[in-house]
Amino acid sequence: MGRRHDRAPVVVATIAVACLALSACATPPVSIDELLPSAGATAPGSSRPEPGAAAGGDLAPTGQTAALATGLTTPWSIVPLPTGSILLSERDTGRVLERTADGTLRTVGTVAGVVPFGEGGLLGLAALDLGTPYLFAFHTAAEDNRIVRYELTGAPGSYGLGASEVLITGIPKARNHNGGRLAFGPDGMLYATTGDAQRVNLAQDQGSLAGKILRLTPEGAIPADNPFPGSYVYSLGHRNPQGIVFDEQGRLWASELGQNTWDELNRIEAGANYGWPVVEGIGGRPGFVDPVQQWPTSDASPSGLGIVGDTLFMASLRGQRLWAIDVDAPGTSTAYFVRELGRLRDAVAAPDGGLYLLTTNTDANGRPAPDDDRLLAVPLAPRG
Repeated sequence: MGRRHDRAPVVVATIAVACLALSACATPPVSIDELLPSAGATAPGSSRPEPGAAAGGDLAPTGQTAALATGLTTPWSIVPLPTGSILLSERDTGRVLERTADGTLRTVGTVAGVVPFGEGGLLGLAALDLGTPYLFAFHTAAEDNRIVRYELTGAPGSYGLGASEVLITGIPKARNHNGGRLAFGPDGMLYATTGDAQRVNLAQDQGSLAGKILRLTPEGAIPADNPFPGSYVYSLGHRNPQGIVFDEQGRLWASELGQNTWDELNRIEAGANYGWPVVEGIGGRPGFVDPVQQWPTSDASPSGLGIVGDTLFMASLRGQRLWAIDVDAPGTSTAYFVRELGRLRDAVAAPDGGLYLLTTNTDANGRPAPDDDRLLAVPLAPRG
């Protein structure tokens, strides 16, 4: 198990973010030279853990998954709303979709300026009500990656995209390693993951927005208490983090795709350096924070990261499985749905105490089944 920081976690007040009320120590940089059809339809997928897996998580999938939406095109992000609707992003079409409580799948709108390019396109979504409800999006444009926000108009079954604002531009883009996940923290700030854009030196460059986790206000300003004055950078030394989530104690977790050896689960703290490209996985190098757990890239290649109770759920691409990890014992994990659902892009807590999953078998690396891609509901129960 990797090293954890000695300081106690900061306890912050919980605010109603992420879902809309629509009815609702800094470390110095180092040189890299050191080197929807029916809601009741079922989808294949058992809840049996991988044989011999180490126990991870208090909760486990149980029973069969249910297909809430099918026929999606390279879906990337899930945003459940308190109205019962679920918003989805499609990477290559640039569309935002709404899956309504009665099972209807419809288009909310198309994010302007999306330029699909390899693993880039319309990526993460997040939602927040600031008196006016907003939908935030991370997307690839012609020259860069950027973060925008739209007024979310209408009501369940008729949501639309209204006026838009660009919050951040100039995030380096590439065919691969774009990051792209968004999440609001309990502090009301927006957190965003960025990849190294296939230029590994940028991850250690505090002046670049690549290979980082960024923190900004909902209006796109730099918070005064960010660890590096005048900078959106919250943490650095990342290769391609595609999952972030906060637990009930306000701690930030991130999943990160490694290169050829180790994928990572990291506990993120302000100003910390997670080592890429000097270190991949647990390295024990001074000045860097080790992951709390690592996996061979063939077993993970993680993307979205969700949490239900004290159990983290990590969607895996190449590994084609769902990993469950106990936040209080993050060095252990259990794999579910191993090679049963294909590549998994996102995992998000469902309002009924279960989990939503997105498959991503229609991208260039997948082998789609006839009804792919799918939004799945996964029931959870305490581990026996």
